[in-house]
Amino acid sequence: MSGKLYVCATPIGNLADVSSRLLDTLKEVDFVAAEDTRHSAKLLHHFSINTPLISYHKHSGKAKHAQVLAALSAGKHIALISDAGMPGISDPGEELIRDVVAEGIAVTVVPGPMAGVAALAISGLSTARFAFEGFLPRGRGERRSVLVKLQHEERTLIFYEAPHRLAETLADLLEMLGERQAAVLRELTKVYENVKRGSLSALLASVQHESVRGEIVLVVAGVEPRELASDLDGEEVVARLLAKGLSPAQVARHAAQVCSLPRAELYALAVAKGQKTHKK
Repeated sequence: MSGKLYVCATPIGNLADVSSRLLDTLKEVDFVAAEDTRHSAKLLHHFSINTPLISYHKHSGKAKHAQVLAALSAGKHIALISDAGMPGISDPGEELIRDVVAEGIAVTVVPGPMAGVAALAISGLSTARFAFEGFLPRGRGERRSVLVKLQHEERTLIFYEAPHRLAETLADLLEMLGERQAAVLRELTKVYENVKRGSLSALLASVQHESVRGEIVLVVAGVEPRELASDLDGEEVVARLLAKGLSPAQVARHAAQVCSLPRAELYALAVAKGQKTHKK
């Protein structure tokens, strides 16, 4: 008989947020698969839990993946944890969970903290509908390509970001999405928890000359329905997208999603407008 995989959320900073069910689960399973065993050892030690730890992270490879699956198939019960928050959310545990489900092995969740939802709750922005985007690509070109697809998203947007990329990401958000209300939430639940709210331009100005540290969540307001480009004519949409530095092919692809004009016609418009701009 197969064992069970317990997908366990762990505190995102404050150990007092741990649940009694999580502690019981970590004590009762055969072993704990952790993103970073050194980090997770501190959690287990703090609560006097002696369950064996194994590492499971994005560099573990197929052999470790197969080892965990084999142990579950052999009847072992395993707790999957990440460094903080819910495993599988912007986390390598996603692949393991998917394969365990495919094998017909039981999976259950021990819910708890998740930084993105916690940040949304106190951001001061709409919580009615939201889209979790996780980490944006590191390269500027790829990042801007992702952001242009979100220009017309009405839901509140949630991103994770590294502190050393915060300023350039805010700059790209401002350029690609336009001025929006947003919040930068740092070190949630920890001693130095900090929340900054305001326009993207104001937030960018506030961090450009700071040495930012810690775990960061960005929450950005969705576009207002009246701002949607579908109400604009093709030439105006093309002009706006060209001004953001997109190529004619990219302009045509994105404009076609919000305009009634054919993609070929939008491409021709983009090429023509681009040539006029270069002649100036």
